[in-house]
Amino acid sequence: MSQPRHHGSSSPAVAAAIVAGMLAMVVIPAAFTLHSVRSPGTLNVGLDPSPHGYTWSLLLFIVPMLVIALWFLPSEGLEIPQRAFWRTIGILAPIGCLLDVIFAQWFFCFPNPKATLGIPAPALGRPVPIEEYVFYLTGFITVLLLYVWLSEYWLAAYTLKDYPGEARASRRLLQFHPTSLVLGVVLIAVALIYKKWFSSVPGGWPGYFIVLVAGGLIPSVSFYPVARRFINWRALSLTMFFILLVSLLWEATLALPYGWWNYQHRAMMGVFIGAWSGLPIEAVFVWLAVTYGTVILFEVVKIWQASGRRAKEAFLGHS
Repeated sequence: MSQPRHHGSSSPAVAAAIVAGMLAMVVIPAAFTLHSVRSPGTLNVGLDPSPHGYTWSLLLFIVPMLVIALWFLPSEGLEIPQRAFWRTIGILAPIGCLLDVIFAQWFFCFPNPKATLGIPAPALGRPVPIEEYVFYLTGFITVLLLYVWLSEYWLAAYTLKDYPGEARASRRLLQFHPTSLVLGVVLIAVALIYKKWFSSVPGGWPGYFIVLVAGGLIPSVSFYPVARRFINWRALSLTMFFILLVSLLWEATLALPYGWWNYQHRAMMGVFIGAWSGLPIEAVFVWLAVTYGTVILFEVVKIWQASGRRAKEAFLGHS
């Protein structure tokens, strides 16, 4: 009797295509289904429908973070590459917070202040709830912890076997990936065309979408040719789906209906999901971009650490 074929050794290009296909087979039918809702229902809420709701909702990141860090990883005797982990968080968390510091005045609004602790945090234009900065910090840590645990244990069979050896053998880390740049330009062009000629809010620019595309694809433009071989694509796909599920539960069913936060339509592309309280399409894409960019950056920092080379030599090669 013939044995089943095993495709665990798929090339990085095939693995990346499979991840994109997995997303497409969920996103495409979901888009048609949601578009069929022509008269969305509305939720009637009282003056204070969710006291400290935004504050409590941070547990959606905090609990998985603690469970993975304090139970899953120690129970299997797994040690995360701490220097690479914290250096990645040290880069990404401040960048996430800068999104609020610089752009919150144009992208976001917080219509229900009673859903927070009421502690203002500094940002340009006007303050934001302190929960916003906790949101970004715990979000990045959760994404990265989940990927590390999946990559090192749950889906460890698909992790590169001789990681240090491959890292030492790699050439310079900084390598231009033109496909990622072309993809980014195309996505931004499509967003601009749709907003100006087809959306219900043609004024302004799709600023939030542009920031998401840039944030998600800059690591790919700079490092993808090297990082793709080191990424555990199965761990990335499961991380992406978990984070997408949490984010949609958070935003579509809680945050927008109860006014924890909302989006300024002028800065959006103009695709709003009526069945989900007018959630802009950018809110669906944000954590996909975050997960993708986070994993690439983490693998790059991890390769650098494993190679034992100085930063200049590792990123730029021999002079």
